[in-house]
Amino acid sequence: MRGPVAPPQVPLSVSRADTFRDLVLDSVERLERRWPQLQDVEFMILEVPPVVSGETVPLGGSVPAEKREPAKVVVYRRPVEIRSKSRDERALLVHEVVVEQVAELLGLSPESVDPRYGQD
Repeated sequence: MRGPVAPPQVPLSVSRADTFRDLVLDSVERLERRWPQLQDVEFMILEVPPVVSGETVPLGGSVPAEKREPAKVVVYRRPVEIRSKSRDERALLVHEVVVEQVAELLGLSPESVDPRYGQD
């Protein structure tokens, strides 16, 4: 008789999208400790940006709060994945994108949002 390969609480496989989501959540949690007002911001992950004109594909975007809509930060998964080779590189790039978009929303420099920005 055979038993399960892993306990029920341990996933046998995690999708790339789930792994990416975890990277974004880790980054947001790090920033929320320093900037509690980010709890009112909606963080989103989209596969790709909307059709853009120009040469550069954005890695993220932000939208300020409007009326009853919260401010939003978006990270585009596929462009970030394409620009990073390893999980560590991807984690760093995700954090940089989140920091840059939060800085845009708060009207601050990325270094003010996270003093370690650009140092890794």
